[in-house]
Amino acid sequence: NVGKMSSKLQREQLREHVENILTRATEKPRKFTETVELQITLKNYDPQRDKRFSGTVKLKHIPRPKLRICMIGDERHLDEAKALGIDCRSMDELKKLNKDKKLVKKLAK
Repeated sequence: NVGKMSSKLQREQLREHVENILTRATEKPRKFTETVELQITLKNYDPQRDKRFSGTVKLKHIPRPKLRICMIGDERHLDEAKALGIDCRSMDELKKLNKDKKLVKKLAK
């Protein structure tokens, strides 16, 4: 029932579909990593105006072992990122990079 639209997501139906996907994946193994994408739309929610949702999610499996992260934030967030050993930049540093294309490419790598 791929592509079937519903106004509410039923937990049991979701589990049934995930189990079906996992069963089919083991029946016919692929030579690449298979992924599933889930999109959720919130009605009557404006992220600019309404800040109802905030928090973190810890993934069970690492999505990419060599994933690199650079945090952009204010001084408090930069201090936290440095304490955790995460690359970080301030908004002022990013504005300076905008003028130098070589530095932007270097940051992306």
